[in-house]
Amino acid sequence: MWCLERLIPLLLIISDANSQWNIWVPRDISAMANSCVVIPCSFMYPPGIRPARGVHGIWYFGQPYPQLFPPVVFKSLTDVVHESFKGRTKLLGDLNQRNCTLLIGNLGTEHSGRYYFRADIGGANKYSYPDFAELKVLVQPNIDIPEEIVSDNSLELTCYVPDNCPDMTPEIQWIYTDYLPDPEFSSDFIEESNTAVLSNTLRFTPRPMHNSQLLGCRVIYPNTTLVYERIISLDVKYPPRSVWVNVSSEVMEGSSVTLHCEVDSNPSPRIAWLFGEQELLWDTATNISLSMDDITPEQEGVYTCVGDNSFGIMNTSLYLTVKYPPREPIVNDSITVVEGTSLALHCNTMGNPTPTLTWLKDGELAGSITAGQLSVLDILEVTPQQTGQYRCLVENEHGRASASLNITVEYAPVFLEESKCTVVREGVQCVCVAVGNPEPTIEFYLPDLNITINETDNRFNFYTHSDGHTSTAMIKLREKGERTDNSGPAVNVLCNIYNTYGKENVLLELQQEKKYMMAVIVGTIGGVAVIAFIIAAVRYVGQNNKKENGNPRQEVVLENPALYYSAVKKDKQNLRKKVLKTELLGSKFNSILEETTREDGDFQPVGSMAGKEKQELNYAALEFIGARPSGGASGRGDDGSNYTEIKAK
Repeated sequence: MWCLERLIPLLLIISDANSQWNIWVPRDISAMANSCVVIPCSFMYPPGIRPARGVHGIWYFGQPYPQLFPPVVFKSLTDVVHESFKGRTKLLGDLNQRNCTLLIGNLGTEHSGRYYFRADIGGANKYSYPDFAELKVLVQPNIDIPEEIVSDNSLELTCYVPDNCPDMTPEIQWIYTDYLPDPEFSSDFIEESNTAVLSNTLRFTPRPMHNSQLLGCRVIYPNTTLVYERIISLDVKYPPRSVWVNVSSEVMEGSSVTLHCEVDSNPSPRIAWLFGEQELLWDTATNISLSMDDITPEQEGVYTCVGDNSFGIMNTSLYLTVKYPPREPIVNDSITVVEGTSLALHCNTMGNPTPTLTWLKDGELAGSITAGQLSVLDILEVTPQQTGQYRCLVENEHGRASASLNITVEYAPVFLEESKCTVVREGVQCVCVAVGNPEPTIEFYLPDLNITINETDNRFNFYTHSDGHTSTAMIKLREKGERTDNSGPAVNVLCNIYNTYGKENVLLELQQEKKYMMAVIVGTIGGVAVIAFIIAAVRYVGQNNKKENGNPRQEVVLENPALYYSAVKKDKQNLRKKVLKTELLGSKFNSILEETTREDGDFQPVGSMAGKEKQELNYAALEFIGARPSGGASGRGDDGSNYTEIKAK
């Protein structure tokens, strides 16, 4: 208040130089509620005016003109004031000294407003000064806060409180400062617009953690109960200091996934999800979620969340793994190669987890089992045995797939051990079997006769057959002349085989055919048995006739010596049964021989046996019809046939 006492006389001296209706009051002045305020005031009037009965004055609230009936704050002639100002106002200045300073005590917020002064010099010399002092009644102190508080930059906060009440001096304290790093405090007294202000400044360096923290300025008046506080929340600006995303995760192909991202920054950042260089989603917020449905393996990779505000940028990435069964592998096309060529079979696939790749040949393991996306099966100097289907099987825990190719090996023909000549009934059967690719062509050559036998030659019962890469040819020959020994025919047989890649010939070896030898043995034994049975049957019939006739010397004379397939009429039934058994056994023996003949087939005659017919084994039973007893005789019949008489004894 000492400044006001020195300021007013100075203003009066200055105003004498300009004798007009003038007034000086602070344009703005403030005070704390329930305290007081002194509004400094000085006025001037023209020097030609002489106050007759002294100078009087009136303070109005809100309006300067009486005709508008503004509330009277103070009036020097009477104590009539507005109800809200009763007992609250006092004139501190001497109006005769042109000092109109006013004291207002026990302020309330309703007293905030404009205050006007009206001078009454006497008579018609009354004047309402248009200039005013605007009073602000505060309920809390002011804190000067910078427009922007930036992390890691030094910050000054100043708390102001008016000091315009002569009887009350305030004190300022900062509260909620325990969490601040190394705070510093300083006090100051400031005169602003001819009013007094007490200040206290707090200095510290804010961090991101201080954002939204509370900080307060407290004002107290000693020896009173008056306490005023102002609480603020620090708005500390800082770049993104953390970007939180999901941990790297694994999902199954075809499923859905949501990626979350939260960014800690002030102000709120622009958040974007990136896949590689492609921006998938963005928003200005503190968090963002990226949802993806029906995931495919192509969506596997690094996803990056980027947070960016005007103070900095930060990002964090995650890896999204997509699990899926192996794809159908890609293998070489089916190929045809020449024996001895080297091959490399490739099998490519994709799968997650990494699949195992297995090469199989015709269902059997053909190489090592590898893990990865590529398997190479090397085949060095391929052989005919490596012809077949090669399948690449790929599998992991989620499934399996396969692909196949065929390898065809072409090679020169090779004889098989089945090639030989075999002795069969009435001749020789020669078979030549060869394998090769392309399938070999087979020809027989008889060097002794200088004859070539192939499929264009219809002689010698030439027969050929192909089954895959195996060719079979066969001819049947009759003997020519006598055998030179017991193991081979008189005619040599060469077998020639050839295809695109080579040719070969071999002299066929002769072997006895076991089946034919067995038939000869069985036929011989069976024939002897049948003949013995017939002799026994004839003797048995003869003995029975002797008993029935009773005359052992009775003769039977044949009147008609015709031959019939029959048995003796005497004891006809018994004899027929025995003869029937003989016929059945004989027919069975003939059937064995005929079957052997059918298996051997027809033969082209070669050698001394040419032109001869096959001889059959015949048998018969004789029955003499119309025989008459006689002493037995032999002779020639009328037709020239020989006959013999059989006498019954």
